[in-house]
Amino acid sequence: MIRKLRADYELKPQPSYLRQIENLLYRIRLVRNMQFCGVLSLLLCTGCMFLLFLEATLWAEIFFSAALLVMMASLLISLVEIQTSVRALDLHLKNIERPGQS
Repeated sequence: MIRKLRADYELKPQPSYLRQIENLLYRIRLVRNMQFCGVLSLLLCTGCMFLLFLEATLWAEIFFSAALLVMMASLLISLVEIQTSVRALDLHLKNIERPGQS
């Protein structure tokens, strides 16, 4: 989608194309960070289970607490991405003229 917008911008430069590209790049970073936090959370949970297997309860509790915090971060990033994607749709639809309007 970014490539298409860039090609469209090169053919017919419009500020709305730049805003859409910036929005998409921001969303890509959000999704990358969200996925990173989600995977890190799962790794910490797996480490927690291994520590419980070794009967290292204190460390298991620390790992699990960290996993919960990282998962919360992932979910918060997800909320931001949802809001950003709605704004992206607004930018895209703003350029479409509604029927009956001039």
